Amino acid sequence: MLQITPRQMETLREWFVPDRPGPLAGLHVLQTGNGACFVDRWPAPRAVLVDAAGNYSLAGDPEALYRDDFKNRITGFVEAPERFAPLLQATFPNMSVWERMIFELKVKPSFSISAEQHIRRLVPADAFHLWGLSPEINWICHTWGGPAGLAASGYAWGAYLDDRLVSVACTFHAGERYEDIGVVTEKESRGLGLSVACAGKLCEDIQSRGRRPSWSTSPDNTASQRVAEKIGFSLQRRDILYVIGTPIPESARRQ
Repeated sequence: MLQITPRQMETLREWFVPDRPGPLAGLHVLQTGNGACFVDRWPAPRAVLVDAAGNYSLAGDPEALYRDDFKNRITGFVEAPERFAPLLQATFPNMSVWERMIFELKVKPSFSISAEQHIRRLVPADAFHLWGLSPEINWICHTWGGPAGLAASGYAWGAYLDDRLVSVACTFHAGERYEDIGVVTEKESRGLGLSVACAGKLCEDIQSRGRRPSWSTSPDNTASQRVAEKIGFSLQRRDILYVIGTPIPESARRQ
């Protein structure tokens, strides 16, 4: 497959709209410039693969692709129409299927922040603290190119305890109508309401931009579902991701 430039990718925007709640890798790359886009040919592509830090999206005609086109290009989580499943299974025999629950927030977020909770929007200077997140949760920075990118994005809120960043909520994928959010909290700081507070502030932000928040999790991640429901999210649909070359995350890791 051929990698195309951001300007060339912009001409393919219609491939990724209208967006809906859930993974939005294609639009995130278009909106933020973080990631890469590959096509089977240029011009007039028939199939597109987008990579947003190991979060992939496939679109177009699977018959335009061969196994060798991307067998060494995908390691991570793939969102794709069902018509791509036979090609993916043939190319990656050890591929797994990860069941997903997609929530949407149609009302104002419900949350409160106590006087003891130090929660604020992250700014570029917070990159240092994002670098200090534990390996278990530092995936939250990946779709913005790393800690510096996320800190400078304006799309993240964090909670501090004793001057240490212990919880982060951010727009993981930025679309045109929706923003799919990610939330993490250090293990020793869970149960304090920090995920709800950070995600609630982020959801207010998203709605102020004229967009709707969405929340993606797995059926076994009851902690994540509880946080979403406390804020006011409602289930929009069930879906799947194809998981290639990496284990399906443990439920506690993707709150």
